[in-house]
Amino acid sequence: MRIGIACLMHESNTFAPRGTGLEQFQADTLAEGEAARDRFAGTHHEVGGFLAQALADGHEAVMLFAGWTLPGGTISRAAAWELTRRVCAAIGRAGHLDGLYLAAHGAAVAEGFPDFDGHWMTAARAMVPKATPVVATLDLHANLTPAMVGAADALFAYRTNPHLDMRQTGEQAAGLLGLAMAGGAKPVTAGVFLPMAVNIEAQATAESPCRELEARAEEIRRLPGVLSVAVLLGFPYADVAEMGASATVTTDGDPALARRLADELGRWWWDRREAFRGNLTSPKDAVARAASAPGPVCLLDMGDNVGGGSPADSTHLAHELASQGVGPSFVCIHDPEAALAAAKAGAGGEIASPVGGKTDLLHGAPLPGPFRVVALRDGKYEETEARHGGIRHFDQGATAVVTRGPLTIMLTSRRCAPFSLRQLTAFGIDPKAFRVLVAKGVHAPVAAYAPVCPTLIRVNTPGVTTADLERLQFSRRRKPLFPLEPEAAWPS
Repeated sequence: MRIGIACLMHESNTFAPRGTGLEQFQADTLAEGEAARDRFAGTHHEVGGFLAQALADGHEAVMLFAGWTLPGGTISRAAAWELTRRVCAAIGRAGHLDGLYLAAHGAAVAEGFPDFDGHWMTAARAMVPKATPVVATLDLHANLTPAMVGAADALFAYRTNPHLDMRQTGEQAAGLLGLAMAGGAKPVTAGVFLPMAVNIEAQATAESPCRELEARAEEIRRLPGVLSVAVLLGFPYADVAEMGASATVTTDGDPALARRLADELGRWWWDRREAFRGNLTSPKDAVARAASAPGPVCLLDMGDNVGGGSPADSTHLAHELASQGVGPSFVCIHDPEAALAAAKAGAGGEIASPVGGKTDLLHGAPLPGPFRVVALRDGKYEETEARHGGIRHFDQGATAVVTRGPLTIMLTSRRCAPFSLRQLTAFGIDPKAFRVLVAKGVHAPVAAYAPVCPTLIRVNTPGVTTADLERLQFSRRRKPLFPLEPEAAWPS
């Protein structure tokens, strides 16, 4: 069988100050054919898993298109049109396809297309005959829409956060698509949309309450006739109508069963909604705890979550660490201007200019100098282990390591999420040399940092990815939505 593969992924933070254009995709991943295959083959990404499984099953995997960039602001209208055009054009040039696989994120928002994933997936689906089976994979943080459900016969989603099962998700999708193409299954999918938002702090799947939620989903997966169950925790930083929790159930030719089981899972989840509010710890309290907790301590900077579209230059925790004097500390900050100044000063030199806090006051005031330049690097490193995002090759641009007293700062020229500890070790930085390490994320850095940090503390810092949803100025989300509106009720 001949399978077409199209990947277009972006997690759009509509509160982020800077939008996302085609140039951001070009700087990360924007490719077709063999160039697109080379980007994902052999990786822990779901496309890497799908490619491997499809080939192992004897199918011809035709890599059509791949577009990906780091989470950021709303996608521009021009970029949305061009990306959709390229996906459809690639499918149109492919010739006959027995099946189609779509790798989407599920939380992409573009100007004029608040449900951008639903838009491009629907357009891609229309490029193949109606009888052609289509499967899609989504991120665990997708804001599911009816259009996404309608664009695919079956949906799969990651089950872990941090996302360590991306490759397996792609393998599962390939297995079911192969079965459907051979006539061995007729997948049908139903979605359920809960009137609730899951706090980002409560979204660790190895911890309660998500651990119990996934266990309930697994019970449904084992029922006769069930092909897939996707639990979607939602992405609260996309201000769109469908923002919130959702789930899908895919059955073998039984839409009534899919609908009943989806509704049962949704109601089970809703009845336990109080557990998904999250627990918020202030920067002051978090740093105070870090001073005496078993170290190194990883402080997870939830308000400047790079993997959620933040600017990566928040200084709130750096200021608090300096104020409380907890000892040797490390933080990575996106500041191209300071990185350039450090390069000019050279290793052993000094820069007087302030560092970080240059996006806006929401993310903190710049850190005053002077800073001593310790090292300069090109910013490239490789991760071979299964880590959040499934990315293997990283490039954070020209990088400088500077110090000011007990504080060590890595200055990057490009935003880079802390998905890999190689971000430190590849540049000669020993994470065990610090009392505190700041990682700008919530759950994604855990897989990388947990092996060296016996204590991890999620911190409710200000920013465009703050865990305190009351601080965000929503204008398009649905209402009522628990817990923002406590009176929200299950639809009768």
